[in-house]
Amino acid sequence: MRELNLDQLRTLVTIAKLGSFAAAARTLHLAAPTVSLHVAELESRLGAALLLRQRQRVVPTGVGQGLIERARRLLADVDAALDEVARQVEGRAGRVRLGASTGALAWLLPQALETMGRDHHGVDVQVAVLTSQEALSRVQEGTLDIGLVALPQAAVKGLQIVPWRRDPVMAFLPCAWSVPRTITPAWLSARPLILNDARTRLHRMTMDWFAAAGEQPQARIELNFNDAIKSLVAAGYGAALLPREEGTAGLDARMVISPLTPRLWRPLGLAHRAGRPEPATRHMLEALAAIRQR
Repeated sequence: MRELNLDQLRTLVTIAKLGSFAAAARTLHLAAPTVSLHVAELESRLGAALLLRQRQRVVPTGVGQGLIERARRLLADVDAALDEVARQVEGRAGRVRLGASTGALAWLLPQALETMGRDHHGVDVQVAVLTSQEALSRVQEGTLDIGLVALPQAAVKGLQIVPWRRDPVMAFLPCAWSVPRTITPAWLSARPLILNDARTRLHRMTMDWFAAAGEQPQARIELNFNDAIKSLVAAGYGAALLPREEGTAGLDARMVISPLTPRLWRPLGLAHRAGRPEPATRHMLEALAAIRQR
């Protein structure tokens, strides 16, 4: 048996509701012969009468009533699905899958998520903690919509990677230390260091900064969670080199932050698939653009 036609089911439900072929035709804006044909084709496919044509009113048969009850639920599900798709097309609903490092998650991303919750509360933002390379790979394969990635990055076919922020990398130091006015690679390399792990772009940038001055320090510990690093610095365990995002929350009183000489910057970019993004993705990109560093 061929699959049932939704238009035919809608016609059947409407006839049962109004009790008349003619009334159903007017409501559905169909010609009377079309309404009769819908019912005839359904009855032919099912091999059973679905409606009793009485003098004053059309009523369902037992078989017809069972089909009508299921058809109502099916049509309601279809209408709900179409409404949900319409909401996504209009940007009132949808899902955005975003990948970012723990550093971006700690402060930058929550600002954009707050904007999304206020202005686009129907959009579900799903966040994954990923390295830049993992994020780029997943955006390219289509399992991620936006990646917050360290720059520079080589061009990736099918992706658009645009600069987003450029934050200074600073020395985070225990306040109990005697801190000079100038924080140089030579001075820092002689101190215990807490660094991001070697898989991260920030680690490579930091080691290049030391190497340019002829220094090759060994970290006392490497980890990939900036808040934990800051806690260790505050406890006096060592010094760290971390981005200082504009507008971040207050600093632990047990730490001091000093600029580096020479200066070091951590640039970030936004990666997404080329072409016009879906509305929900576009809203997320706009929320991220609102905290782009000027």
